[in-house]
Formats: sequence, structure tokens, C-alpha cells
Amino acid sequence: MYPSPVTQTEVFAVVHPLNPEIIFVSSNAISFSPSFFVSEGIYVSTDRGLNWRGSDTCNGANIQFHNGDPGIAIDKDGRFVIVRNGRTPFFGLFSHYSDDLGLNWSAQKNITNIQLERATLHSNTFSGTPGFGRTYAAWVRFTPPYPVVFSYTDDGGENWSVVTQINSPTQRNSGSEIAIGKDGTVYIVWAVVTPQSPFTEVFGGIARSTDGGQAWWVNENAFPMNGIQGVLSNKQNIRVNGLPRIAIDNSNGEFSGRIYVVTTERGLTPAGNDPDIILRYSDNGGVSWSNAIRVNKDQLNNGKTQYFPALNVDDFGTLNILYYDDRNTTNDSTAVFLSRSTDGGASFTEYEITKENFKPLPIGGLGQGYQGDNIALVSTGNKLFPFWMSNKTGIYQIWTADITVPVSVKEGIIPEEISFEISQNYPNPVSLSTDATSIIDYKLNKSGAVNLSLYSANGELIKVLINDYKSSGQYAELINLKELKVASGVYFVRMLFDGTVKTVAISVVN
Repeated sequence: MYPSPVTQTEVFAVVHPLNPEIIFVSSNAISFSPSFFVSEGIYVSTDRGLNWRGSDTCNGANIQFHNGDPGIAIDKDGRFVIVRNGRTPFFGLFSHYSDDLGLNWSAQKNITNIQLERATLHSNTFSGTPGFGRTYAAWVRFTPPYPVVFSYTDDGGENWSVVTQINSPTQRNSGSEIAIGKDGTVYIVWAVVTPQSPFTEVFGGIARSTDGGQAWWVNENAFPMNGIQGVLSNKQNIRVNGLPRIAIDNSNGEFSGRIYVVTTERGLTPAGNDPDIILRYSDNGGVSWSNAIRVNKDQLNNGKTQYFPALNVDDFGTLNILYYDDRNTTNDSTAVFLSRSTDGGASFTEYEITKENFKPLPIGGLGQGYQGDNIALVSTGNKLFPFWMSNKTGIYQIWTADITVPVSVKEGIIPEEISFEISQNYPNPVSLSTDATSIIDYKLNKSGAVNLSLYSANGELIKVLINDYKSSGQYAELINLKELKVASGVYFVRMLFDGTVKTVAISVVN
């Protein structure tokens, strides 16, 4: 969530239920050098977005087998919980938890070994309701018939229930997402897609549980849609989707309890023949839905593109929808827009919240057209916090804007607090035929506890090199690899300081 050489994309955010000053954000964090590695960025503000700290690596063991796609929540006790995908050969879903605001994370807990789409996470923080304190994970299983499944934890991610299938689809599903009403009712939405690539979204499905996930009411075809799954040729063939996003009005306002779902669609009224943001809502628990509403108010069929919506209902009951929009720039570029409705979606006021446009480009090596699949929006009090990925600095990074209601926008990338630097070891490679001594230089910009450890390529801890409090300054650590009786291969020196993890790869030869 700060400037770094690591690619940051595909972001989720959540506000602390006990302390609205605390915001927890995670994203895919992708490193291409010295070797390809995907992890989960951990970015935290403890002063309502004024300052941020973070790391591009979730440090929960086993870090060598992390594979991104994080889902995040903060439970009723303030514990941070994250779920993420596993790296080959350890396919499946794994969880970690943190009791120190994301500085340190537990070892992994396996939830399932079956391949899956990204899991989303949501915690019930409404006291006195069914399932209070329970954190739910939902995802689509990558085995026919591609159903929506879920699991839950009642102890902050230390243990998880047996994975349970929610629906019995006759057609492939994709993109589940969870929301919880203030009465404890759990809602999950997803898309029903065509059976062949590009798996166009043709229906929205919804499930509802009023007893903490023990029983589910399911509507496989809640509303028709025509999503945009595929690539945008006018935007360098980036990959996009029309998957539904969900939010519930948990305020005490006029539309309390209303369920909102947004999608991206085209070619189905009221969407035009170019991608538009489409809203639907339900006032009876998802049984029936409003007519579709076109959120973006630019001219219909004007050749402009809106995509990747995120939505939030703030403390005052205002509906807020965030999305990419190129109406004011060239078709190969985009900006970020916010639409706000104070009348339950009947009308919207629009704001362009980015100062500069950017030109989306696929990120090489991550599948056709990949640039991330979603953005995020949260609120706390009279503040809105949108989060999106932009490559306007030359690399995809997560950006935010501090929006005060009535709308006043201050945009910027969350600044990096550089608390330490670690240099590549030298010599590199290290020869076991000599004295096999390697030197790691590091610099501390403030005093604090330092942990420097050596790991194998499989993530096995070989030795803790330093675990001590040190004053600010420049240091050099000598590592005698011959004494450690290591074989030739690649090893990693991992440094943890001030809640941030950085890793250096060491090559060892005979």
C-alpha cells in the first residue's frame, strides 16, 4: 500500500468494528525479481487514513507457499483474519490471524485442499444476533458443477468448520461475495455463467442464512444480467468481469435493511452497447429485486467504458459506488469515479476523484490480460476511503483518496514509511569451495527489534541469525554457509522489522 518495486493489485479493505480509526487493506503483491513470488500485502492505518504502515508480504508461515488472492476481515474481538490461496503443490485455501494489527501472523491453517476461486471473508460483529463473532469464508469450488461453498470459524481463524456446499447449480458459478445484515443474516451473491469461455455472466444468484450458516435459502436465478467477462480491446486487452458486488444498508435510515448489488453489463437494458454499471436492490431479503438501474449518467451508447464497481453504504445510509470510467479521457485510458445516492439508488451525484488518468496494461506472466479483478470502498463516520490499482507511476500500485462528506477529495498513493533497508548479499553467488562467507548489509532508520532468519527454498527455517533490539544505524551480518552445512541451491534471508518483511535471495554453488 506504499511505493515499492513490488506490483500491487486487486484490493480489499475493512474497517475495525471496535475502533473506526483502524483500516485494514490487503492486495495481491507480486514480485518478479529475484524470483517470481505472489503474496498478500498487509497495509494498516490506525488514524483513519492519515498515515499508513505495511508490508508487501503476509509473514505467516509458510511464506514460500503463499499465492495471493486474499480475503480479509476483522472479527468482534479486533482480530485480523486473512484467507489466501496456496502455491503449488499446496493448492487450496489457507488462513492466518493477527492479534497485533497485522504486524505478525499465525502459521497457516488449511481450510480446503481443492482448487478454488478467490474466497471472500466477512465477520458478524452484531452483538446478540445468530452467529455473532463468526467469520465466514465463501468461494466457488473449481470442480463440476462449480458450486458455491463456505466454511466458518468461531475462534478467529484457529479452527474452521467442514466445508459445506450451499447450492446445487445446473450451470457453472463464479465470483461469490458475502455481506451480513445487522440482524445477523448472512447473504452470498454470485454469478451464473455460460459453460464455455469467456464464461459470460447471465444470471445473479443469491443465498441467505438466518441461523449462522446452518440452513440456506437459495435462488439460483435471482435476476438476469449480461456481464462483460472477457477482455477490453480498447484498453490493451485487459481482463475484466461483470461479477456482482453486494452491500447492505445497516444504518438506521429510511432504507435500513435494503440489499444492493452492482454488476457491470452491456447489451441488456438499461445498459448500453458499451460497459455500464448496473444496480439492483431488494427490500425483502433477496426474494424479489428492483428493475435494473444504470448508475453512470454519461450519454447512453457513447462508446465509453465503466467497469470494476465496488459499493458501500455509509453510516448515514448513503449508497456509494466506486468504478473506473473513461468518459473524460481517451478510450485506452481511465479515471476513477464515485457515484453517491441519498435516496436508495433512485438518483446519483457523480464525482471524478482522480487527478490523473492512467493507461491500463496487462501484467505479464499472470494470465491473459490480468491487471487485477476488483477495487474496494469502505467508510467510517464522515469519511470514505476508495482503493484502486493504477500504473501511472510505471508499476501497478494501490492508491487511495481521503474523501470527506460532503464530498471533498484528497487523492494520493499511501506514503511509504521506510523504516529499514536491506541490501543484496555479497558475494553472490556464494561458493562452498571457499570459506562460504556471505555478507548482508542493512540499515535501520530507527531503533527496534530485528529478526533476521535464513530459510531454504521450501520455506524451512535453517537458522535465526539475529533476534535482538538494535539502535538505528548501519549494520553488516556475516553468514558462514559452510558451517550451516547447506547444499548448493537458492536460500532466502528474511528480515522482519517494524512490522515489515523484506527478503533477499542467496545463491549457493559448490
